[in-house]
Amino acid sequence: MANIAELNDAVKNAKPGENIVLANGVWKDVQIKFTGKGTDNNPITIKAETSGEVFIEGVSNLEISGEYLEVEGLFFRNGQSPTSNVIAFRTSEKDVANNCSVSNCVILDFNNLERDKDNLWVQFYGKHNTLDHCYLAGKTNGGPTVRVDLKGNQSIRNYHQIVNNHFGPRPRKGGARGETIQLGSSFTSMSPSNTTIANNLFEACNGEVEIISSKTNFNIIKNNVFYKSEGSVVTRHGNYCLIDGNYFIGDGENENYGGIRIVNTGHWVTNNLFYNLKGQNFRSPLAIMNGIPKSPLNRYNQVTDVVVAYNTYVGSNSPWQFGVGTNIAQSDVLPKSEIRSARPLRTEVVNNVIYNSVGDANPIIEHDKADGVTFASNIIHNDGVEFAKRDGLTPAELTLTNIGSDISAPITGFDDVEIYNGFDFETITEDLLGKPRSKSNQIGAILNSGNINLDVLDKTKYGANWYSNVVEAKEPTTHTVKNSDELVAKLKVADNGDVVELNDGSYAITESLIINKTITIQSKGKAEILYDGAANTPALALHPYGKLTLKNLKLKGTNTQYAFASLKENMSNHFGLEVLDSEISNFNFALKVYKQSFAEEILFKNTSISNCKNGLELSEETNDKGDYNTEYLTINNCNFNNVEQNVIDYYRGGYDESTIGGNLLLSNSTFTNCGAKEKNRMLLNHRGIVNVNITKNTFKNNPVEYVAILWGAKNNVESENILSNSGKIKTEENLKMKLMY
Repeated sequence: MANIAELNDAVKNAKPGENIVLANGVWKDVQIKFTGKGTDNNPITIKAETSGEVFIEGVSNLEISGEYLEVEGLFFRNGQSPTSNVIAFRTSEKDVANNCSVSNCVILDFNNLERDKDNLWVQFYGKHNTLDHCYLAGKTNGGPTVRVDLKGNQSIRNYHQIVNNHFGPRPRKGGARGETIQLGSSFTSMSPSNTTIANNLFEACNGEVEIISSKTNFNIIKNNVFYKSEGSVVTRHGNYCLIDGNYFIGDGENENYGGIRIVNTGHWVTNNLFYNLKGQNFRSPLAIMNGIPKSPLNRYNQVTDVVVAYNTYVGSNSPWQFGVGTNIAQSDVLPKSEIRSARPLRTEVVNNVIYNSVGDANPIIEHDKADGVTFASNIIHNDGVEFAKRDGLTPAELTLTNIGSDISAPITGFDDVEIYNGFDFETITEDLLGKPRSKSNQIGAILNSGNINLDVLDKTKYGANWYSNVVEAKEPTTHTVKNSDELVAKLKVADNGDVVELNDGSYAITESLIINKTITIQSKGKAEILYDGAANTPALALHPYGKLTLKNLKLKGTNTQYAFASLKENMSNHFGLEVLDSEISNFNFALKVYKQSFAEEILFKNTSISNCKNGLELSEETNDKGDYNTEYLTINNCNFNNVEQNVIDYYRGGYDESTIGGNLLLSNSTFTNCGAKEKNRMLLNHRGIVNVNITKNTFKNNPVEYVAILWGAKNNVESENILSNSGKIKTEENLKMKLMY
């Protein structure tokens, strides 16, 4: 088929067993509706002429309904969907797909133009449908990457399969609704889904705190690898989920890499390996939550009748945390219906192994009492460090064995530990590696079964067989320029990662420099950019994919423009900004970040910002749905002088716990004569930002009432600051936030 008309005609007339082949090339602005009735032995197939050489671009999507239909080898890129999904297993509310599959396909950066315009990349309806051997990465707008919907009897007890896929990097979203997979919703949480998620690689899936959000009943999450992903597998709603034989792998440093968080009833967590995870609280390796008494469907039900057995934890701080999310101390700012005071009941944590090469004084943390939890037949190697005695957790001297994939785990030295045999434990028939427990059972995830050589991080085992996300490092090219015309020209032709270096002198610019790639602009010695463009335009315009490092430069305006700004609209992907060893002066805004724009990191270091009407403004996400404009705003060894207002204005609104919550790291900096026109008489505005550290700064002659108001209940701290004629720093333990649910 060469075009959409030919494809539509072929679909209309297709018979069981037929292959419809799409010609290689770009298929732009196509809305493919694939309907028909194949059979189990003779499906109808739409496939690429050559897998990976059929590019679905522009305003395009794919909808499937019927029986035994298969799609293979398509590449969705350079576009967005005209509907609420890119691939849907239905063509109308009544016409759904059954026994259909999407295989060996790629969806890459196929984002809506606006972050707040939610959609899904793959949406399941019907029954017995499969997503397999696909690669999906780069979703930046709201909405889960994949969702299973259960609205209507035609989609309940669906037995869908999400298997052998590679879920590549999903960047931090900076707000809720950034899951990689969501199984149902709170409003269908009483329904059985029976969906299986198995043998997938989740790599850097950092959208929000929930990588997989199970919100229905009887789901199976098995044999997956979660590699350096900032979140957890969460049984958010629904009951009786089996989480078995998964690998959760961190780096021993990042505190956002999580494990499994448990809510609701009847889940079994067995045979999992947690390796080098440093997450805490919501992101701890095992987080068992408090619930809300008589909780509505969309909040937190009490944990009951959960089994956590035969798991191994290596190098993970405080791996077991109970009563997570308890918020009784915030009862003065939250309604009674939001207070999580119902502790776990009838929960068994048994037959597990913990290994800490660096001792941990608190392997168990009780945010609230774990008096409804039974501990038995658990052991811990704790490097000789004492911990609070707990029946059912016994110290032991263990050694690590290299089991491949740069992973070492304890597999010997505890065969004499008596195994706890609970109700239905005979159904746990295999270990993490699929070895039978019937012959020589022991506690922990891995049986002592001889030589083990894992290859769980071999990316060729997952996803489309024609696509790799491994990018070879390229040596950057340095483009040296000596005048403004050359600066503009070289910036356009430079490749991703290149450097544009300015010779000494002044560079007069009258139009914004477009930053739409990863680029460094730096000075050899003494160079300045003088921007005389139109009012309210930026000297450097930060477009989607634009990641700018500005180094050793003076940047000067004429008091009406912006030094740096994102686009007002259509920020379909993230930007980034580093300003090093530079001077910014005489602008309306030093930095203006508009609504629906997001940067994972913004850094100002060894830089001065002076004589500006506004400083760093990241406060337009006022919908109070948990959104914010950057994950990390870091300011180190900078000077702010005569900045009239919005000196630092960084906002997150809404009572939301599904993200990191923003980070303001302000250190070793000086603020002088700033904030004179600040309406709320506060120098540093960071309301709702969860992580704030203000340390070793000097505040001098700033005509404000407060330098900052810290949120005591969250991770807001200050230390070693000098305040002179600049108001004070105040801590409020609880802030009243708008409820989102």
